[in-house]
Amino acid sequence: MELRDFFSEDAIELELKGTSKDDVLKELIALLKLDEKSEGMLFKMLKRRENLGSTGIGRGIAIPHCRSLVVSKLRVAFGRKREGLDFKAIDDKPVNFFFLIVAPPLEVSNQYLPVLGKIAQFSKEADVPERLLAIGSPAEFMALLEEKHV
Repeated sequence: MELRDFFSEDAIELELKGTSKDDVLKELIALLKLDEKSEGMLFKMLKRRENLGSTGIGRGIAIPHCRSLVVSKLRVAFGRKREGLDFKAIDDKPVNFFFLIVAPPLEVSNQYLPVLGKIAQFSKEADVPERLLAIGSPAEFMALLEEKHV
């Protein structure tokens, strides 16, 4: 399983505009191109998950994730906010990189946790935050995933 296989260039936004946690979550959800009702339901689910504890894992990275009936298969999106945002991360530092993961409640392929794990593993590599800041296009993001073999 390659992480790259789950991403598509149209679900990558390198210039997030939101100035709050809610704004950024909504922008990430919009990348999945769902209908308005589904977007609203997904936002509520992600907020509920964030209320349990921030998905900001440190080093400028957050992985908001949940299971929801609004998707029929695992979906992912990536967003970058260069200047960072207070996401209540575990290291209390601003978050620049957001990996959104949404999976259906029952998933035959059971890829939700492996994908979450692979993103966390990718995020721990020493050069990843600076490389993510440097990418200039969705294609470069995809190339970085491929290069790292995650």
